Amino acid sequence: MTTSSGKVGTLLREWRQRKGVSQLDLALSADSSSRHISFIETGRARPSQEMLLRLANELDVPVRDRNALLVAAGFAPQFSEKPLRDPTLAPMWDGISKLLTGYEPYPALVVDGLYNVHATNAGLDLLLDGVASHLLAPPANAMRITLHPEGLAPRILNLAQWRHHLLEQMTRHMALVRSPQLRALYDEVSAYPVNDATPVRAESPYALPMALEHHGQVLSFTSSIATFNTPMDVTVSELAIEMFLPADSETAAYMRTG
Repeated sequence: MTTSSGKVGTLLREWRQRKGVSQLDLALSADSSSRHISFIETGRARPSQEMLLRLANELDVPVRDRNALLVAAGFAPQFSEKPLRDPTLAPMWDGISKLLTGYEPYPALVVDGLYNVHATNAGLDLLLDGVASHLLAPPANAMRITLHPEGLAPRILNLAQWRHHLLEQMTRHMALVRSPQLRALYDEVSAYPVNDATPVRAESPYALPMALEHHGQVLSFTSSIATFNTPMDVTVSELAIEMFLPADSETAAYMRTG
């Protein structure tokens, strides 16, 4: 018990410090005491499963890492990790498919925690015209498609802006999820060459848009990301639906008639 207590304590302290939360603040939010939190972190106390899940919830620990905390404390994982196309997830995929279709003619896609693409709609497929086939071959990756010199990058007019936004997003993601695969992807896409000969800055009154040239037409989109609330499965918790909203009337009209 000492070994498991010490291990879970170390993990809990790492998450608390990563989130910038004091022992006192965590204790207050989790209806505990700073003394008990200190004892857990130093291995002098073993948290109950209920307490550990409560602390993980207050720290907004990703579902995959909640399982890791439970295992470190000597408990069984509480969250399943089903294959993406597991029959039990069919109702979820049916709902996602209806959502993507209903969002047309505007672009939308579904990605996992490594930005691999698992579903798209006709609006997005329209914009991918001209992207190198090797970037679209499964498992296609949204970051590679966007930033690779043979992907959308040459047609993104404000590439420096949009690239900075995407790399910043990945950096925030890496701070939350310690994944060697995610780090390798970041190192790869951040090393892609960028042509800043004529940098363009795109503006919107409410969010940074991506300005994209498509068959001579300049399209402008802002993006919104949706995830599942209170997921009970690791796979589902890491899925995200990204939807691109026309940032001007010209883009909206083009997508409706394109």
